[in-house]
Amino acid sequence: MALDGCGLVCKYTLFIFNLIFALVGFAFLGIGLWLRFSNGTRGIFQIEALNSSVFVTAVTVLIALGSVMLIVVAFGDYGACNGKRCALQVFSVLLTILALAEVAVGVIGYSNKDAVRLNIVEFYTSMYVLYGSSGGDPVIGATLKFIHSMLHCCGVTGVPLVEFVKQTCPEPDGFLEHFKMDSCPGIILSVFESKAELVMGIFVGTGALLIIALVCTIILLKQTKREQQEVTAYYSTVY
Repeated sequence: MALDGCGLVCKYTLFIFNLIFALVGFAFLGIGLWLRFSNGTRGIFQIEALNSSVFVTAVTVLIALGSVMLIVVAFGDYGACNGKRCALQVFSVLLTILALAEVAVGVIGYSNKDAVRLNIVEFYTSMYVLYGSSGGDPVIGATLKFIHSMLHCCGVTGVPLVEFVKQTCPEPDGFLEHFKMDSCPGIILSVFESKAELVMGIFVGTGALLIIALVCTIILLKQTKREQQEVTAYYSTVY
């Protein structure tokens, strides 16, 4: 497919976008499948009373979101690299749905921020308990370490000396933090109280990035259509 300068920029923009999207999708899908089928957490999904818990819902969302992202990447890469209009059209539809969903989730989450932060605390508590009951599952440990580092907190007590998850806690910033850090449930509640606008902005900003990718896809669609028309016109004059 012969592209002009704008088309080439859009093609490589989509390539970079899809690469990042694929990495995130693989991460979501891998973590979700591990939490779904690992020995330490598999039993939760077999208990009917827990089927509606935040942990089960979160794992299901991770698996579904990771799968959808990889499907989107497959259509996007195939369409952009090979100039296939059908694949690009499917890709544009999926991007539109994802962009609208991102913005909707951000707005709904912001309007229900109290319920959201309580659900996140419940999810963290579930991961915390599962880490102890599973004997230190590495994926759960990595998830806790990410949360602890991002929020600079340590367990449900904030006291590293008594926390069984202390190996996942961040390095203390000062002498006093060797003995007492922020507890994660408390810091989650305070962060969502003070930075709910930022969280909503992240969702809306992600939606904006998806819209940029959608614009690039539309440009590629127009250029592929133009090229097909030129080829058709050429052969009609020759034959």
